[in-house]
Amino acid sequence: MSATAGARRARDGRPEAATAAAASEIEHEPWPRGISRRASMRISDVLATLQLEFPAVTPSKLRFLEEQGLVEPVRTPAGYRQYSPADVERLRFVLRQQRDRYMPLKVIGEHLAALDAGEEDAPTPRARLAAADGVVQRPQVRVPAERLATEAGVEPAFVSELVEAGVLAPGPSGAFEPWARDVVVTAAALAEHGIDVRHLRQLRAAADRQADLVEQVVAPFRGQRNATAQARAASMAAELGELCARLHTTLVRAAVADLLP
Repeated sequence: MSATAGARRARDGRPEAATAAAASEIEHEPWPRGISRRASMRISDVLATLQLEFPAVTPSKLRFLEEQGLVEPVRTPAGYRQYSPADVERLRFVLRQQRDRYMPLKVIGEHLAALDAGEEDAPTPRARLAAADGVVQRPQVRVPAERLATEAGVEPAFVSELVEAGVLAPGPSGAFEPWARDVVVTAAALAEHGIDVRHLRQLRAAADRQADLVEQVVAPFRGQRNATAQARAASMAAELGELCARLHTTLVRAAVADLLP
């Protein structure tokens, strides 16, 4: 063996070569990197982990996300799904994008592909849970009218006007969903420009018509008793609602642009 060949073999066998190979393997593994991929979690374990932040997540939802190719749990010889900690983080990313950004699953899949390829970094999520005396506190689901007015910076009478005009609808207890705050804040800003509450009825009617259109599309899935079909209907409704909102926003902007000199 030549001295050159011997030196080459020595270099190949050095710890540095093994370290570089390991680093390359980590670099090309799917996102998230550096998290265990040992599939040892049952679906009940995954739900227990995720439901603190996503109380509505169900087994059918997880199966639906698997069908969409967003997560790939392994199957035991008996056919049961098992997830790894990396799978859980992947699911958490998907659910956050749906909840916080109303992002369609197709777009979420594109983001995951970019993350897998190392083309973008995962955003740092905002904390959604708070702890008091060691007990996790979940956000309040509905907001009383008085608190809604305070948080929106308006008089309670303004909230009452929105209800009377049919723009807002309180729940059975008289409280409002969290998104009602955005409605009140936006309505108040429009009022500053002379757009009265009664004018907002047209916007509410347009939103209801779009919701009716979405309902027609998802009705075949909602009518099925299959849990996976129900999860598909919920995801599809969220995606279609976001697409309708984007189209409406674009059309309004285009129409207003025609008014500019």
